[in-house]
Amino acid sequence: MILAKLRHVALSVKNLEASASFYEKAFGMERVRQSDVAIMLSDGVVSLALLHLRSNDNAPDERGPDYIGLHHMGFLVDDVSKSSARVEDSGGTYHGQIKNVGSGPEFERKYRDPDGVVLDVTSKEHAKSSWRVPV
Repeated sequence: MILAKLRHVALSVKNLEASASFYEKAFGMERVRQSDVAIMLSDGVVSLALLHLRSNDNAPDERGPDYIGLHHMGFLVDDVSKSSARVEDSGGTYHGQIKNVGSGPEFERKYRDPDGVVLDVTSKEHAKSSWRVPV
């Protein structure tokens, strides 16, 4: 059996610092990593990725540059290839991979579920990648 764990929920936000401050104060989340376009918060189990991708090519086209809300969900898996096949067999469609980040489709792939929601299928290696700067 292929197991996956919900790793993160990613929100597209207007202001990274203001949003991070809200989730830190309101829910006690802790900032664990950040870059110029993302702040990763955690409750110790699941992460909340806050994204500000206005000029970044990873923002889904149909949403437009001002979209605010759910961007995607990420699932951590042991085997990206086998998990990807299972996603496709279950009705998911390949959506690509995150652009300009990571080591390729062996480590991370993006899919859409049957309703069009974007999700990641991600390896542990990609989750620990150095593009995310520790806080």
